[in-house]
Amino acid sequence: MDLHSSIFELIDMRSFSNLWYWIGLAVLWSSASHWAMGVPYDLVVRARRTGGQAEQDLLDIVRINRNRVLYIVDVSGLILMALSCFFFTGLVILGFYYEVEFAQAVFLLLFPVSLVMLINIRAARKLNRIEPALEPVAKILTRCRIYTQIIGMISIVITSLWGMYQNLSIGVLG
Repeated sequence: MDLHSSIFELIDMRSFSNLWYWIGLAVLWSSASHWAMGVPYDLVVRARRTGGQAEQDLLDIVRINRNRVLYIVDVSGLILMALSCFFFTGLVILGFYYEVEFAQAVFLLLFPVSLVMLINIRAARKLNRIEPALEPVAKILTRCRIYTQIIGMISIVITSLWGMYQNLSIGVLG
């Protein structure tokens, strides 16, 4: 057995039948729903519960992340959007026209994450327009988290259905 065969045996290119793909999907959405605009949600809960230093920490990290997101979007947002469109178009063509399962799997992982990024940008713009205080900041971050969780649930359902379809069609036809 050569190195090439060993690597492709370890990393199964039939992604939907690989346990590591599903573990990665679960970890991705667990992490994405915990971090609203780069702010850990437990910090929001702690700031609401105790106030004081936790509230100040929340407002500081929100200010830093808001400015970072808006700077990236303002400086290179158009280029990032063009590259993302190019990348996702390539994945869709490879995955769904040429039926490359690995490209389908990568698309089903990353495209919903790009929607979450748009929600984070929207939240950063809202946070830029308001006066930094605990309740409005916490409300915006909570809403951002809820939208992320909704996208995550829909993504997991669609990915699961597509993965079952792929595994059943390979089992029946292959």
